[in-house]
Amino acid sequence: MTSDPRHQVLVASNRGPVSFEFAADGSLSGRRGGGGMVSGLTSGLAARAVDGPSGSPAVWVCAAMSEADRAAARQGVVLAGEGPGDVPVLMLDIPAATFEAAYNGIANSVLWFVHHMLYDTPNQPQFGAGFRADWAAYHAYNDAFATALSGQAGTALSGQAGTALSGQAGTALSGQSDTALSGQAGKGARVLIQDYHLALAPRLLRDRRPDARIAHFSHTPWAPPAYFRMLPDDVAVAILDGMLGADHLGFLAGRWADAFLDCCAEVLGAQVDRVRRSVTYRGRAIQVAVHPLGVDAQALRARARADDVRAHATALTKGAGDRQLIVRVDRTELSKNIVRGLAAYRELLATRPQWHGRVVHLAFAYPSRSAIPEYRAYTDTVVKVAAEVNEEFGTPEWQPVMLEVKDDYPRSLAACLIADVLLINPIRDGMNLVAEEGPILSERGCALVLSREAGAAALIGENALLINPYDISATAEALDAALSMPVPERQRRCAAMTEAAAAAAPQHWLAAQLDTLDRRDSLDHLE
Repeated sequence: MTSDPRHQVLVASNRGPVSFEFAADGSLSGRRGGGGMVSGLTSGLAARAVDGPSGSPAVWVCAAMSEADRAAARQGVVLAGEGPGDVPVLMLDIPAATFEAAYNGIANSVLWFVHHMLYDTPNQPQFGAGFRADWAAYHAYNDAFATALSGQAGTALSGQAGTALSGQAGTALSGQSDTALSGQAGKGARVLIQDYHLALAPRLLRDRRPDARIAHFSHTPWAPPAYFRMLPDDVAVAILDGMLGADHLGFLAGRWADAFLDCCAEVLGAQVDRVRRSVTYRGRAIQVAVHPLGVDAQALRARARADDVRAHATALTKGAGDRQLIVRVDRTELSKNIVRGLAAYRELLATRPQWHGRVVHLAFAYPSRSAIPEYRAYTDTVVKVAAEVNEEFGTPEWQPVMLEVKDDYPRSLAACLIADVLLINPIRDGMNLVAEEGPILSERGCALVLSREAGAAALIGENALLINPYDISATAEALDAALSMPVPERQRRCAAMTEAAAAAAPQHWLAAQLDTLDRRDSLDHLE
């Protein structure tokens, strides 16, 4: 393994590629993390380990999210995988109260709501003393990551993946500034900071390590200035200033990148070049770019061939009989718009009785962020509406909606395998990988009903049936068109979407960001 820190890649994200739980005997066991961001990065790092230059170490810095994670962090436990891409994982043992306030108080209850434009504005938000306490915790949380990254930047790992990183995981808030890990910090590691949880981290790291090459990537949409300015003025400035501590800022779609540029111009008064997508601020030029995230089609199909997926596919097919299948796979996240999707299916059945007994809606809606009251209430509403549809239209021989609210990844893959129609109708979504995974997995050649507000619409929307996610009647009409579409037309569209999604595979997405940092560093050396 090379000792040149300039080859090192540090990844920072709230959720890491591994999580821990306590076994019955009190021991710790780890399992792979989930979610689109984690799966994309994991796949990209794995491809880089196989295809990239040898001797390019990577370390993944994340937060301990449970008591088991914190126990693992205190023991210096890291993921000790055997496959490519199984990088060492440094978990930060951030105090539980700080993590809760930063994660649920700010990231999920404020920033997520702003970027997805979810607020019931006559009533929310209200930024008072409680918000200010949470904001201080969010700053401390970001500072913990900056401290850990500062200590790790340029430290070449001398052991194999799986070796405990000097037992220092989790000391970032205990006064160990700039010494989160052992070793002397060298010059120029590449740091990839992920998402809205860590909006302040680029600036905090830049202040400590001006030599670091920093990229920040947003996996969510970005709010337009009129909505972004709902934040307190100093907070809006701090978020933009924090992100502009990076050298390179990435977004999933052009509309999100352009909205960020508009915020920089209107909120900060920064010099913005919208043609070249760059921001000049505090004496530095920061590049803003679009990197659509696709799917590792080969790995996804290989997973779908496993026995557990095939067993689920057989059971679901048997349960549906010879009926066509409308499939959705989502978390019960407010932005995913599941309730309106069910309402559109209800209208389809109410206005087009020819589909009675001929179609089944497989709706996999997995509980999300149950610590936030709005999310618990939304999950309850999803269950309620699904039951109402079954009560209104169901017969002893036909259950119109088959709702699953328990997370079951193999079952979700199986549903995509046998889907005739895939329904993806978010209010706003940074990308939505399920919209890409469904066509790749489909063995029937599925039609895709897709919200025009999903970032994926820019990548695969040409061959989808695009909808306004608020228009229930238009969504019902699109579902009817999808169900009625000739099979050859479905298959043609599905193949085109598959090709586009595979072309933006995670390894290309990751490589583009690293190449940009390398080019930026080369230009700096010429100055």
